Amino acid sequence: MTDSEATVPLAVPGPLVDTGWLSRHLGTPGLLVLDASVGSHRREVAAIPSARVFDLDGPLSAPDSPLPHTMPGPEQFERELRGLGLNGTGTVVFYDNAGLYSAARGWWMLRAMGFDRVAVLDGGLPAWTSAGLPQQATSPSPPAPGDFTARPRSGMFVDSSAVLAALADPTGVVLDARAADRFQGSAPEPRPGLRSGHMPGAVNLPFTTIQDDAGLLLPRDTLRNRFAEALGTEASAEATAAGPRRLLFSCGSGVTACVLALGATVAGYRELAVYDGSWSEWGQPSDLPVE
Repeated sequence: MTDSEATVPLAVPGPLVDTGWLSRHLGTPGLLVLDASVGSHRREVAAIPSARVFDLDGPLSAPDSPLPHTMPGPEQFERELRGLGLNGTGTVVFYDNAGLYSAARGWWMLRAMGFDRVAVLDGGLPAWTSAGLPQQATSPSPPAPGDFTARPRSGMFVDSSAVLAALADPTGVVLDARAADRFQGSAPEPRPGLRSGHMPGAVNLPFTTIQDDAGLLLPRDTLRNRFAEALGTEASAEATAAGPRRLLFSCGSGVTACVLALGATVAGYRELAVYDGSWSEWGQPSDLPVE
């Protein structure tokens, strides 16, 4: 590869890449693979060769927020991504060890900070392992600092006031990614002190229902059908493009809501936002309405 070729940014084919694409491009200059696993899914070493840890349980969540997994400010985000070696001409692929669970959160965050050469590995580490692809046993050496610049985009993350407005707006829909029993209030919330139930008018679409049995995102046409069924609309590409003015996504802590945002993007929806506080905020004792 010549020096001029090495400076050409690697393009991603879309918001998703498969294991074949990633295995072919590992080692490409500027490609950064990030493990965005959270909680019990985290390992000490990011398992895909050359991967680094995108720590959603640590500095890639706002340190001053009482809520888990809250989007940090642009200065902190920029500092952390530069520390991971991201350059402005770079390309990022996120994965997680659970399959398709928290990687989409990293993808959404980076896009919210103005960076678009970013994708999610479909099926995550389980798909990589099933394909018989190699894993690393030790941490990669520290990278040279990158020159990534955060350029925040408004409206990709929203607060409770925006959700309240969307719930009252017939051209907007709030989709809740939590499991059906949590949405219905028949199962307790895993975080203590939170109310059970859901936002009045919200629609339940558990994030697992837009994946197949192998943990891969459903095909685009099937995604359109799944979202259309939840929204009560037609499933054609034209109807998708002309659907509700805006879809807002919520979950427990703003992580799996991003899986719905990923699926909606693949399906063709464009006016999308993630409620950053999600049920960790809404479910607290307050005047916010709950059914």
